[in-house]
Amino acid sequence: MNTLGMIAIVVDDYDGAISHYVDDLGFSLLEDSILSPEKRWVVVAPSDDGAKILLAKASNEAQQDAIGNSTGGRVGFFLYTTDFAQTFQKFKSNGIEFIEEPRQEPYGQVVVFKDKYGNKWDLIEQK
Repeated sequence: MNTLGMIAIVVDDYDGAISHYVDDLGFSLLEDSILSPEKRWVVVAPSDDGAKILLAKASNEAQQDAIGNSTGGRVGFFLYTTDFAQTFQKFKSNGIEFIEEPRQEPYGQVVVFKDKYGNKWDLIEQK
């Protein structure tokens, strides 16, 4: 059996990214290790039982150009919740940008939001 354990999101600054994902989105900071004067291993996750996110600081121009556009403008990340209304209101009060109103789909309630960098996420409560 294979499991997706971690994905990387390219960011511009470690501390700003940690603040956004932990304080604004409620993720847990799992690891923050210094690898060199310029590089850290920073891992966050929304819960203990799913994929983790490596916050990877851009180290060249091509990586800087990819910040906020890792999926070409499409929704590329899917955050599941068991309480849509509470999570939606918490994110709104934390200044998270929603690009639409919540909607019902056959698979559940969903709304698209952008993280600090412009990456699009679906917030989903499954039926």
